[in-house]
Order: sequence, then structure tokens, then C-alpha cells
Amino acid sequence: MYSPKTIKYFNSPKNYGKIKNPDGIGKVGNIICGDVMWLYIKIGKDKKKQEVIKDIKYETFGCVAAIATSGQVTELAKGKTIAEALAISKDAIVEELGGLPPIKLHCSVLAVDALAEAIYDYLSKNKRQFRKI
Repeated sequence: MYSPKTIKYFNSPKNYGKIKNPDGIGKVGNIICGDVMWLYIKIGKDKKKQEVIKDIKYETFGCVAAIATSGQVTELAKGKTIAEALAISKDAIVEELGGLPPIKLHCSVLAVDALAEAIYDYLSKNKRQFRKI
């Protein structure tokens, strides 16, 4: 059974779509269930001149949980520094959604991995080191 928030994110996806000329793209999938996620980020600077995720969007082809976790990770990462975004856990996503059925927990892992891949893509394009916290 899905929580009301999970159903809401599925029926009205948050931050769904592509970013034109993204700074980083993460693509992940699960060969067993067939879910595929693309996550796009745009990096900018905040008032303290720190790099932050200014914009973030996703395209997900998958189940209710895959779409909801994709939207939730974008909500959690938007406005965060790279280090803060890398610290987002699968458990934080599940908690924010009000839980997921045990068989669907792998979707939260996909969402975290897609974010990490997008950040890795951004850092590697800029010849910078990637460190997952």
C-alpha cells in the first residue's frame, strides 16, 4: 500500500521534465523491474558563492514508487550544495514519502544513485574529484 504522498507524487509529478543544456545527467536503471531514471541538474552559486543545485528535473519510466522517489529526491536536492545533495539517503526519501512497500524500496536506491550519477557527471566534465559521503 502506498502512502498518500507517494500517490500524490505519482499523480502530480514534481520537477518532471528535462533541463536544456544540463550541467550533469544521471541515468540509472534496474534490469529486473525495468525502471529507468534520468536525472538532470543545473549548478549555480548561492549567496556564499558555494555551488548549489539550482535546478533539477527527471524523466522516469517505471512504477508508482519509481516516479514518486524521483520527484522526492529532486525536492530534497534542490538548493543544496553538492556535499549536502550527496548526503541524501534512500532512507530520507522513503521517510519523506511516508514509507514504501518493502518490495519497492529499491526505487529509493535508484533515485539516490541517479542523483549521485548526475553530480559525478558534472564533476567529471569539470575535471574535479568525486567523493560520495
